[in-house]
Amino acid sequence: METTLRMNLNERRKYVRVQRVRYLDADRTMRGQLLDEMEQVTRLDRKTLIRLMKHDPVRRPRQRQRGRTYGSAVQDAIRVVAESLDYICADRLTPALASTVVLLAEHGELRVSDELVDKLECISVSTVKRILAHIGRDERRLPRRGPERATQVMREIPTRRIPWNVEEPGHLEVDSVHHGGRSTHGDYVYTVQMVDVATGWSERVAVLGRSALVVEAGCRRILARLPFPILELHPDNGSEFLNHHLYRFFQDSVPGLQLTRSRPWHKDDNRFVEQKNSSLVRAYLGFERLDTVAHVELMNELYDRMWLYYNFFQPVMHIQEKRLLVTEGERPRVQRFYDAARTPFERVCAKGAIPAEKRLQLEELRRRTNPRQLRIEIYSLIDAIMALPAASEQQDVALTLAALPQLSKILQMAA
Repeated sequence: METTLRMNLNERRKYVRVQRVRYLDADRTMRGQLLDEMEQVTRLDRKTLIRLMKHDPVRRPRQRQRGRTYGSAVQDAIRVVAESLDYICADRLTPALASTVVLLAEHGELRVSDELVDKLECISVSTVKRILAHIGRDERRLPRRGPERATQVMREIPTRRIPWNVEEPGHLEVDSVHHGGRSTHGDYVYTVQMVDVATGWSERVAVLGRSALVVEAGCRRILARLPFPILELHPDNGSEFLNHHLYRFFQDSVPGLQLTRSRPWHKDDNRFVEQKNSSLVRAYLGFERLDTVAHVELMNELYDRMWLYYNFFQPVMHIQEKRLLVTEGERPRVQRFYDAARTPFERVCAKGAIPAEKRLQLEELRRRTNPRQLRIEIYSLIDAIMALPAASEQQDVALTLAALPQLSKILQMAA
């Protein structure tokens, strides 16, 4: 309560101006009492208050403007990094400036000096916000756009909500995104997405239809690429995940896996993956109908590049603390405090969840990748996907699985 009632600068100045009138008319004893009162209210020291009482405490413009600390070289570097990382906010961009500039320099995208890197390491978020406000975007940006009938499988899987402050990587929320457009007729493409709550690591795969066969194939592809062990899988109550076939598959493929599900009609129980459904799927592909094998193949190429782009180069912020603020006359609200932005890969490495050999391989992959070129490839694939025609006849779902060598056994069994 004490923190919420503290005066801001303008309120304090107004209060001091009102008290100054009383101070000038008071005798010595009364002035001492007024100074005691003002000390308690404003939290200013006594000498400062005496000085403010002598002169009208109006904020005056600076007589001499400060020189520029960060010149055009810093602005140019921030412009290139911001474009390469798709114009993320300054809070996420600032911690990644120095490392991304060095990486882009290795790929010949810009020239850097030790002085430039030193400045980017100490530049503040506020300064980056001001610079970004003056930087025009020459290129486009990804848009940031009844009671349940429980089955036997659903009765066996407990409902819960993964805590936002879970520390250990491996607690993944999973969901599917429909790409049926305005019609749900026939088979069309679904995106299966998994998001790790502790680190923000995300995985996506496209499948045609949502039968147990294709959803299992998509999950196998994700599990084969996931660099850390999966401890918990948390879907909503969709039938594409909560069925006997998938339940058996997860129990056999990941021993010791904890399966949980959202509470019915509580969409916020899957809040992390729902947010990524918007920013990492809908923002790319919109709400168009995608329903061919060619769509699936190109979407998986897109998701392969997104896996690298968002897990290795896009810093994310994680909630560090929540505080309940209660202000007199207002409704209570929750104030969230975030930690410094880091990429999901850096967060996973900090947790020690990746074996040393695998970590070296991924670090080398990141070093060899040009994020600026990777972003261009992502846009090219989006254009290619949108240029494909819709299906004129029923598609063979199994063809979307044939490109996955590890799934040949499944296809043989299905045949």
